[in-house]
Amino acid sequence: MAYRKLGRTCKHRRSMLASQVKDVIMLEKIKTTETRAKETRKFVDKMISYAKDGSLVARRKALAFLHNDKEVVNKLFNDLAVRYKNRNGGYTRILKLSERRGDDALVVILELVEEDAKEDKKSKKETTETAE
Repeated sequence: MAYRKLGRTCKHRRSMLASQVKDVIMLEKIKTTETRAKETRKFVDKMISYAKDGSLVARRKALAFLHNDKEVVNKLFNDLAVRYKNRNGGYTRILKLSERRGDDALVVILELVEEDAKEDKKSKKETTETAE
């Protein structure tokens, strides 16, 4: 699998990505550079897939990657797994903002997709069709 090194050593890169994944799960939105967001997205999607699986092995894999942060893993398995149970991937979205002034790096927002909004649109569409 090809990946970006992000100018970091292996341990530093893994720790940074785990930290960003924790922030995305807890805050549901972070602001970072485009390259970091693209790498972080892979791991967020993998953690949500583990949560949807719900097995003990999946929980232990998530705990191992997220540095044994039980609060984050509980939110992941209890809230996000339920939210995305009918969705097959694509749990995150990247919104481009602007270039950073100092180094001209593209700054983006990495956020979780709101599944509830999609269901609301479907229900509105169904109610308008039945009303006609």
